Amino acid sequence: MMNYEAMSRAKAEELRKKDRVRILALETSCDETAAAVIENGRVILSNVVFSQIDLHELYGGVVPEIASRAHMEACDRVIDQALREAGMTLAETDALAVTKGPGLVGALLTGVNCMKGLAFAAGKPLVGVNHIEGHVSANYLSHPDLEPPFLCLVVSGGHSHLVEVTDYGEYRLLGQTADDAAGEAFDKAARVLGLPYPGGPRMDALAEEGNPEAFTLPKPKTAGKYDYSFSGLKTAFINTVHGLEQRKEPLPKADLAASFRRAVCGELMGKAEALLKDSGRKEAFAMAGGVSANRELRRMAGEMCRKLGVRLYMPEIPLCTDNGAMIGSAAYYRLMRGETAALNMNAEPALRLCEQGITYE
Repeated sequence: MMNYEAMSRAKAEELRKKDRVRILALETSCDETAAAVIENGRVILSNVVFSQIDLHELYGGVVPEIASRAHMEACDRVIDQALREAGMTLAETDALAVTKGPGLVGALLTGVNCMKGLAFAAGKPLVGVNHIEGHVSANYLSHPDLEPPFLCLVVSGGHSHLVEVTDYGEYRLLGQTADDAAGEAFDKAARVLGLPYPGGPRMDALAEEGNPEAFTLPKPKTAGKYDYSFSGLKTAFINTVHGLEQRKEPLPKADLAASFRRAVCGELMGKAEALLKDSGRKEAFAMAGGVSANRELRRMAGEMCRKLGVRLYMPEIPLCTDNGAMIGSAAYYRLMRGETAALNMNAEPALRLCEQGITYE
């Protein structure tokens, strides 16, 4: 009798010749339980997201234990709903996919174990997906014409990377943050201003009402030409707020939010523009990750690409944040390379994109 791993590889090889491949994908890396059914890596048949914001708002951030328990309660529900909305049964899917890292270890384990059990019981190939690759792949869902190679800014709560997507599933790291990620900096700044969780989107909304030139914040310096640093910028912002409070001056929160947002987005786009100019790449520039929903960042990216004559690709707003559709898209291209997961696949909370093909200059 053929074991699961051999069966999985054999079915994956058959799927490479199939016209329509539909993948059921699950994402549980942080505080969203999300499931989707994706066809050929490009078409969304369903996309269901259960958010835990209400559970974590009381604590001002994600509590890992609470997140894990909520995933356990929600996984079956969101998977069933994703299948219903796609008008399919589990038996009618071709393969399954799940986020294996990076993320919160308990949250990841919940999703990985759920999909390993489901894949084994259903006799379906399973693909383990890097969460960051999923964010990059969200662009394939919003833009059917986008194909590698292209340059991509990946910017989220835990990551700020400039990467070259050389092919599906193949990446080259060109720049990264030396300390805090941009999303983390936004969240910390929002907390200083007393904004509730989640801070980043609330900071963005507040900044729309403020003057971005009201406060001058320092420009970070990094050893690498395309690297980022947001720790000092965050500290300067905190000191500015504390200085106003100590002098008992009123806090112009909208102006502070707008000034900080302009500084962070200016830094992100400044390095991206330098990379585009140095590389001479004109075919495409993409953004990915939760912070790519930031309104100022999207405006700056549009202005930069118009100036340089480069086509800009950004996911639709619902696909910027964590979702199952992006995992299904990334999984399709892994599956087409013949990659499947074994039943001993584990969660990898510190998984780096380079472990799936990235190389350094």
